[in-house]
Amino acid sequence: MNIYEFLPIKLLIRGAYWLVTTLSDLIEPVAGAQSAAVAIILLTLAVRLLLIPVGRSQVKATLARQRIAPKLAELQRKYKNPEVLQRKTMELYQTEKASPFAGCLPVLAQMPVLMAVYGLFILPDVDGHPNELLTKSFLGIPLDAGLAPQLFGGTISLTHALVGVAIMVLIGVVTQVSRRLLTPPTQAPAPKPANLPEGMPDLSGMTKMMSFVPFITVFIAAIVPLAAALYLATTTTWTLCERLVLGKIYGTLPHAQKPAPEKPEA
Repeated sequence: MNIYEFLPIKLLIRGAYWLVTTLSDLIEPVAGAQSAAVAIILLTLAVRLLLIPVGRSQVKATLARQRIAPKLAELQRKYKNPEVLQRKTMELYQTEKASPFAGCLPVLAQMPVLMAVYGLFILPDVDGHPNELLTKSFLGIPLDAGLAPQLFGGTISLTHALVGVAIMVLIGVVTQVSRRLLTPPTQAPAPKPANLPEGMPDLSGMTKMMSFVPFITVFIAAIVPLAAALYLATTTTWTLCERLVLGKIYGTLPHAQKPAPEKPEA
């Protein structure tokens, strides 16, 4: 089954196609042959502008986690049984009205956008008409061409290779720096329980999972069409800038916070 035949996604693609082509036509006198790529970048910025409230909520969630960090450290010191510790940790989050999963919200909110951009540059037709975006390019590189497929197919140009590598390096560096800004300086995560109670999420692997985010994002950028890679580069750069600004306002930057000191053993 083609997921892009699912009605809600089909409508999403139709609306995204109209937005990109309309904006591309409007800025073509200025942007020239790069108009479609510039339109993708501008629409990405517009989406991130609309998601600023989500970013603020994420920063507030970070503050909440920093606030309860001493209590988490106390729980880790008090409860040696991993299963009990996991349960007490979840109870603490519920009592303090904090969520360990708040950092996932901005990513989830952007998934429909990434899906739309990806679909726009792989579908041969949209709403029964030929997909004009497949004829667009950026610096002479087709926007529907992915770095890895072109590389393994032996059809990649030097320009595409250089642009692709530059985008991946940018995404990797920016995502890694952003991840460090998003990670509150708390104590080490609790050990993973052997038998997790039913219905209770495992929090012990979240830090380890987050450490792979830069590599996963770079991998995705390498295999998706160039247009989607430009989206990823733009949105990750926005995330870093947003973290810096909101972190300065709310005092969540690493240099502004110190880990809670551990209490000496009796």
